[in-house]
Amino acid sequence: MDYLRWNMKKDAVDRLTPMGVMVLALLREGDMHPYEMVRLMRARHDDRLITITNGTLYHTVSRLHRAGLIEELGIDREGNRPERTTYTLADAGRDAVVAWVRRELPRIDRPADFRIALAEAHNLERDETVDLLRARRSALVEDHARHRDGLRGAREKSVPEQVLVEIERQEALLHAELRWLDSLLDRLEAQAVPWGPTAFPNSDRYRAQRKAAQQ
Repeated sequence: MDYLRWNMKKDAVDRLTPMGVMVLALLREGDMHPYEMVRLMRARHDDRLITITNGTLYHTVSRLHRAGLIEELGIDREGNRPERTTYTLADAGRDAVVAWVRRELPRIDRPADFRIALAEAHNLERDETVDLLRARRSALVEDHARHRDGLRGAREKSVPEQVLVEIERQEALLHAELRWLDSLLDRLEAQAVPWGPTAFPNSDRYRAQRKAAQQ
């Protein structure tokens, strides 16, 4: 039975899309209807990370509901507005988003998914985030060394420079990411950055943002 539960959980994580992860992460903040989700994502400029359309989000919400990761709380209608179904996060959904972030944060082979995982990494506790980012750092060091050494070797063999520009760019990006990652790890370990799922203050700005998205 334990294996069955683990397998079902793994399947739920494997089927999650980046949009699904972000919807589940939003519901960790509180119960919402899809209209509020769309408005919050746009207000927070999450379209930097994923393409946000009403159709995609509503389809994602429907899939998450069928998968048992979110649950309906009720349907309401105010004035001439269309009916809005409010959703809450199921325990399975809470587990799935955390498991997805854990899986993607240390990986270096899926940069688009890493950006989502990094944006939602505050759903993990500080120590776990540090451990996962240190695992990522080790993989980046190896990848950076491979590009650096390959570039050096190619130039020693007089490989034409014009065919090396992509390798040169990737080596520079890896070097820059390692510098940034070291800075982030230093700040996390020094506790210079508030962190964790309960670290967000219920500020006036946050309450105003939620209220505006509900209108």
